[in-house]
Amino acid sequence: MDRLLSGRRVLVVEDEMLVLIMIEDMLADLGCKSVTSGATVEKAVALINAQVFDVAILDMNLNRNDSHAVADALAARGIPFVYSTGNTRHGSRDGYSDRPVLKKPFKYEELVAILTRLTSNWHRSSDHIVCGSGASLCGSVPDKLCCAQP
Repeated sequence: MDRLLSGRRVLVVEDEMLVLIMIEDMLADLGCKSVTSGATVEKAVALINAQVFDVAILDMNLNRNDSHAVADALAARGIPFVYSTGNTRHGSRDGYSDRPVLKKPFKYEELVAILTRLTSNWHRSSDHIVCGSGASLCGSVPDKLCCAQP
């Protein structure tokens, strides 16, 4: 049986090393092909511009800086993402209030539930990704997954 993120490339934007290690371990258990991380807005945007990701986990607050520019870069490339935050308020989600939020510290089961919902319209057709529910692949980058709803 395929694991939830089998063969997927995940970007984790997180500035706390212990939290990052926890997330990386969880993603490995879910079958990720690769996990790439960035701890600053600048690094995350550079990674998004240089690499291809299937999904991202984005800390709302990076070293006391709002991560909105990262959310903009992810959205511009059609990369589905989930916010993670230790804050009780989610005020920095302007324009992205429809994105799921993981409240830190979160459990493995919570991550699985949100990623399952986020990736629910993915399914495999041999080694190619096909979007469900009338969604279509985004962008012109080969081997890129982005299931955008019409």
